[in-house]
Amino acid sequence: MGNNLMSGDFLQYVFAGLTSGAIYALIALGFCVVNNTMGIVNFVQVDFVSLGGMIMFTALFTAGLPMIPGLLLAISGVALVAMGVERIGLRPARSDNPLVLIFLTVGLSIILRGFIKLIWGKNRMALPPLTPDVPITIFGATILPQALWIMGLTVVAIALLTWFFYRTSLGLSMRAVASNSTAAAVVGIPAGRIRLTSYAIAGALGGLAGVLVTPITTLNYDVGVLLGLKGFAAAILGGFGSFPGAIIGGLGLGLLESLSAGYISSAYKDVVAFVVLLLVLFVRPKGLLGE
Repeated sequence: MGNNLMSGDFLQYVFAGLTSGAIYALIALGFCVVNNTMGIVNFVQVDFVSLGGMIMFTALFTAGLPMIPGLLLAISGVALVAMGVERIGLRPARSDNPLVLIFLTVGLSIILRGFIKLIWGKNRMALPPLTPDVPITIFGATILPQALWIMGLTVVAIALLTWFFYRTSLGLSMRAVASNSTAAAVVGIPAGRIRLTSYAIAGALGGLAGVLVTPITTLNYDVGVLLGLKGFAAAILGGFGSFPGAIIGGLGLGLLESLSAGYISSAYKDVVAFVVLLLVLFVRPKGLLGE
């Protein structure tokens, strides 16, 4: 019976780790998309997560939309805001220096967070799960339907990204820019359109992460900051710019957090995860799958 209990506990921690890891992977993928096309770290990504939850809240409780239309509105709304950030906030910059552009994204992040606070306020809010929270028991461990939605929609998002980058002309153009931006410019690939699309995808991924994670946490104007930083850490752990690395890094970080919280202490879960991240980077500075 003890072994069954232990295996049930272990499976419970694994499910919890995969749930949070899927969120980190979505955010990490958003970081990677922008990095691959512009060569910068987009710190506005953390606020795309908060904005996704906020738009979903308004869609459900102010506009009275059903769950699925609300979900689609939240994702597309954040994608549109992200395109505005690129078009109005970054493109007019007269410098191509990556460091200058990174600092610009930090400033734009603070501005966007200020707008979110002005519109929705500082009070904590709650979002309902996508489907009723009736726990499902699997091999002695219980899992909420929202966790299954998180893992399932993350798989769908990864599949759509793979199809987009390998099967569409715009996706192939983005891969060309990521591989060699100078050669891509010579053959006439429009850099502005590529950058705009990369921000739209990053916004959609961040918005999806926000919509999925807020039913299992609280919704606040800065809820995305810590989640975004963990997504950033997951991207570095997997190899910054690598899509498979972002997925492995996100799931790995989620599992590390959950198992350390379960078997050591929940007070140390963040510490353990980031210590392992540092150890990996000492041994392999480019991350697990970095080139």
